[in-house]
Amino acid sequence: MRLDYTQLSPKAYQGLLACKNALAESSLGLPLIELVYLRVAQLNGCVFCLKLHNHALRRRGESQDKLDMVGGWDVAEDGVFSPRERAALAWTEAVTRVAESRAPDSLYQPLREHFSESEISDLTLAIALMNAFTRIAVAVRQ
Repeated sequence: MRLDYTQLSPKAYQGLLACKNALAESSLGLPLIELVYLRVAQLNGCVFCLKLHNHALRRRGESQDKLDMVGGWDVAEDGVFSPRERAALAWTEAVTRVAESRAPDSLYQPLREHFSESEISDLTLAIALMNAFTRIAVAVRQ
C-alpha cells in the first residue's frame, strides 16, 4: 500500500465509516447495498473491494451464478435481478459515471417505482460512498 490513509487521516476515515454504518441500517437492506457496492467496485477496478463485496454477498447467501452476472446485469436473463435491483444497478452506473451520464431522468424516474425518497437518498449516498472508497483503494494500492 502506498499510504495507510486509515492511520494518516483517521478523522476523515472515521467519517466514511460512520456513513457506511448508517447506510447499513437503511431500509434498502444490506444485500442490495452490497450488490451496489460490488458494481461500483467493478466499474472502478478495485480488486480489494471486489473480493470484499463478493465475499459479503456469498456470506449472505447470494448465488455465485448471480454474482458472476453482476457485470452484465442489464443483459442477464429475466429473474436473475429483480426490477428493484435493476433500477438500483442502473442508477449505480449513472452516478458512478456521472461525468458522462449526467444522471438522467430516464434512470432516476424508475427508482421512484421501487424506492421511497429516503431510500433513493440512501442509495445515492451509498453509491457515492463506495465510489470514494474504491477510488481511495485504487489510488493507494490497497
